[in-house]
Amino acid sequence: MKNEKGNARTVEAAVSAAPLDPAGDTPVATTPNGAAIRLYHWIAILVPIIISSCAAPDTQHHIVISTREQKLALLDRSNVMAIYPVSTSKFGLGDWRGSRFTPLGQLQVAEKIGGNAPPGAVFKDRRRTGEIIQANAPGRDPIVTRILWLRGLEAQNANAFGRDIYIHGTPEEWKIGSPASYGCIRMRSSDIIQLYDIVGIGAAVTIVNVPLATTVPSLVTAHSMSAANPAPFVMR
Repeated sequence: MKNEKGNARTVEAAVSAAPLDPAGDTPVATTPNGAAIRLYHWIAILVPIIISSCAAPDTQHHIVISTREQKLALLDRSNVMAIYPVSTSKFGLGDWRGSRFTPLGQLQVAEKIGGNAPPGAVFKDRRRTGEIIQANAPGRDPIVTRILWLRGLEAQNANAFGRDIYIHGTPEEWKIGSPASYGCIRMRSSDIIQLYDIVGIGAAVTIVNVPLATTVPSLVTAHSMSAANPAPFVMR
């Protein structure tokens, strides 16, 4: 009995002296291989953090949106990859707090939300609700499919991120091509999936109230090349 109590005290002391798991209160093993176990434990925690924090921003792609034409051009190193119809705010342009305007100027993709969600997946507060609705479902107007959350880089659009200005899918696809949103840039589900898969966080976004050709000099060239080589240029 004495030995059992002594052994119990020894084990208890060893456990209490063991370093705690940084994620909780579970002691990390201190066997002869304890150092290796602790090292592996820290590597498992830190490596994903380091990788995510070191991911390079997307400097290859550039999104240009014309509110006048209700079109979005996707550029790859200044070359036009595709042009999609969109829908910007029906209330007008600007970036006042609490407004429902579409901001103008230079922005960037700050966050990407909804990867691998099925077309029509409904989002509320950037989280999936579990509901899926079909395109042009009557009486429904939620955010669906994918979200590209934008951050303004200028004084004229400094409130964009806080106002939750997104490029996102909409079930009201019949309204695409005309102003109908509450400030965001809406796209068809098939189009936002394509765009989402191409651009990364940090990609430049320019929103203008002039024709695309005014801001994208390569647009005329792209049109002339599309007949001979349609692969790099898609008019949606």
